[in-house]
Amino acid sequence: MAMKNTSDYIEEHIKAILEQVSVAELRRSELASRFEVVPSQINYVIKTRFTASRGYIVESKRGGGGYIRIGRVTFSDKHELVHDLLHNMGKEVSGTVFADILQLLFEEQLMTEREGNLLLSIGSDEVLGIDAAPIRARMLRQLLQRLDRKED
Repeated sequence: MAMKNTSDYIEEHIKAILEQVSVAELRRSELASRFEVVPSQINYVIKTRFTASRGYIVESKRGGGGYIRIGRVTFSDKHELVHDLLHNMGKEVSGTVFADILQLLFEEQLMTEREGNLLLSIGSDEVLGIDAAPIRARMLRQLLQRLDRKED
């Protein structure tokens, strides 16, 4: 069993708040004090674990009265989710974004854990080589188009 680090606890805390409210408004300094970390660690957790490709919207205002607003993106149906992903996907997809989108598809029950893990293994830089990012984007586009047809 893997040991949890401070970032994991911060992420869990924020997700617990989001289970209770649709949009959480947090203060960086208060979170930093609670977890006894510097505010930049809060920024790191927000930037890496609450991304659009993971299904979150983040709004941030810095300064004395600054805050971070985090909300979970909700879709009326799976068709809307797939269309949103297709519309917002660029010509290149990093390994991290690829993994985040596969995780989102799993969470939304559009694919099984096994399917996601298989796709992760063939979408790696090791397998795809130097031009991995555009190949991953094409793979993901094809996957989403197929899922969209399946939903109709």
